[in-house]
Amino acid sequence: MPAKQKITPCLWFNGNAEEAMDFYMPIFEDSKILNTTNWGKEGGTKEGSLLVATFQLAGQEYIALNGGPDFKFSEGISLSIDCSTQEEVDSLTEKLTADGGEVRPCSWVKDKFGLSWQIVPTILPEMLRDKDQAKADRVMAAMMQMKKIDIQKLKDAYNQQ
Repeated sequence: MPAKQKITPCLWFNGNAEEAMDFYMPIFEDSKILNTTNWGKEGGTKEGSLLVATFQLAGQEYIALNGGPDFKFSEGISLSIDCSTQEEVDSLTEKLTADGGEVRPCSWVKDKFGLSWQIVPTILPEMLRDKDQAKADRVMAAMMQMKKIDIQKLKDAYNQQ
């Protein structure tokens, strides 16, 4: 039996945690709700409604808390997704921005719940860590001009003479 994940991000929602889980789970394979706890008679909202749930996206556990209107997501925290192909970058960008999300600079997206995601081609950090600083600088300059990442344009900048 695999060891339980030691650190689990908790996502604070304003009464729409179930909607958010329903939105996220079809986007990522190996996703499911693991358990739920509903409000009882003592609580800040409707008895029987969802208080907290533990769920998985791509095998990673998260907690969804219906905590109310006190806190909102900010770009100070984002979830980073490794992507191996342009098709995956395009698909995730489209799905995560559906129904009111937005594409932000450098392949960051904000979904309709306000949660920020980084859609990162796996080749990007490799190019940015290249020992040839001029190559890394060209890749960074190219990326800074993009909203959704274009892998071929990153490769072109990297290979430029």
